[in-house]
Amino acid sequence: MSKTDSTRTARERLAAERAAQAVRARRARLLAIVAGVLAAAVAVAVVVIVVARQKDDEGRSVKTEAVSYSGPSAPVARHADGSVTMGRTKVSKPVLELFEDFQCPACKALETSLGGTMRKLAADGRLKLVYRPFHLFQQEPLSGNSERGANAALCVPADKWLSYHDTLYKAQPAEGTKGFSPDELVMWGRQLGVTDPKFEPCVRGMQKKAQVARMTTYALVNRRVQGTPTMFLDGKQLTTVNSAESLTKAVDQAAAK
Repeated sequence: MSKTDSTRTARERLAAERAAQAVRARRARLLAIVAGVLAAAVAVAVVVIVVARQKDDEGRSVKTEAVSYSGPSAPVARHADGSVTMGRTKVSKPVLELFEDFQCPACKALETSLGGTMRKLAADGRLKLVYRPFHLFQQEPLSGNSERGANAALCVPADKWLSYHDTLYKAQPAEGTKGFSPDELVMWGRQLGVTDPKFEPCVRGMQKKAQVARMTTYALVNRRVQGTPTMFLDGKQLTTVNSAESLTKAVDQAAAK
């Protein structure tokens, strides 16, 4: 073989090796891309499965678990007018009434800041606490959320009221979104140990709707409630109470009269 042929052969081998390296590099990049796509697809599939498991039969997310209340308490009772009272047997005054709507963000904020104080005062025998939920909002989806929440709260047994009440605030739908689905409302009751067979039909069939309407009329017409939350202490509206200390002081002053 001549020197020229030898040089040509070496060049050809080098070119072939470089071509093979280029093919291997392209193959590696292609495999990396495919692997990435497959990984993304698997991740999406996992998310879809998880989300699907968190949906009810109407496609809404079901993520919130019921919360069981275990703080200070006093006997809880239901009344014919739909109100729920919490207080010691022999305590009749002072009376603290709370008008609330489970769709109302300000009500949730009040519950977070003062709910524990109200219950502690009732548990200590220093007041009678009266819950008066009603249907304030009239535009959808707020209206439907408000009405379904109030209806379900009237369906739940008295011994589960405090826990269910707190769960509704924990799961409060963001304004402008639809929430408090029948599936959620029933699920939370079951999680809290409600076994009454009448509970689910009451929730799904909106069996307390008429009573919710009467409670709403009582709040807006009879008591002239302007919005939620609204508190009355012995019939007088509280407008300056904004802390545990100011609420406790107002209750003590009412008790001293």
